[in-house]
Amino acid sequence: MADEKKQESLEQEKKTGGSIGGQATQSSPQGASPQGAQQQGSQQQGDRVQVDDSAAVCSYANFCRVTGTPEELIIDFGLNAQPFGVPTEPVKVSQRIVTNYYTAKRMLHALHLSVQRHEQAFGALETDVQKRVVAQPKQ
Repeated sequence: MADEKKQESLEQEKKTGGSIGGQATQSSPQGASPQGAQQQGSQQQGDRVQVDDSAAVCSYANFCRVTGTPEELIIDFGLNAQPFGVPTEPVKVSQRIVTNYYTAKRMLHALHLSVQRHEQAFGALETDVQKRVVAQPKQ
């Protein structure tokens, strides 16, 4: 069952071109005419979302806070200078994304697929920092 869902997710991502807001496309039915297949192919090309990221700003974040209202989700990103324990200084939020829940759900799905692929290639990710810390032998 889990393998079927994973395969379905990968197929859906191929159809949408990996974009969060992409439109799903249908494959042409068997026995379709070549002209119909050509039209379908050009329609699939048109369904892809064009993205211009030339003005995008890139920043690093190791902190995320999620809050929201009944209509919108607010996601704050920042840099936590003290990732171990409770920080003594406030975490500076550098980026805020406000989105609707539909886009958030598509983003959740895209992030899930990306993390799943990473873990398949490199192993499970441990999110508890304390479990990742390697104790240094005392000398």
